[in-house]
Amino acid sequence: MCGATEGGLSLDGIDVNKEAVVQGQVLRDGEPVGNAYVRLLDRTGEFTAEVPTSASGHFRFFAGDGEWTLRTLAPKADPVDHQVKAAVGSVAEVSIAI
Repeated sequence: MCGATEGGLSLDGIDVNKEAVVQGQVLRDGEPVGNAYVRLLDRTGEFTAEVPTSASGHFRFFAGDGEWTLRTLAPKADPVDHQVKAAVGSVAEVSIAI
């Protein structure tokens, strides 16, 4: 069973009304995948940012309004693309299965 915080990462100290937050967790067979990488690509496919997942498989981006692609790269897995829409004042919570 996964030991992740229910509802995802803590938003303590983040003014969600001023940010467009995209966050989530990478899972393999229901278990968190640490040391994977998640890339943030704009709507044209251009690289914008990349973060490693935590030991609990979590990641977070602060993005601009609009449509984005999350590309997940992990050992022993094909890359996985996931579409997400970000908006200031909201949190896009994503679960990515690899």
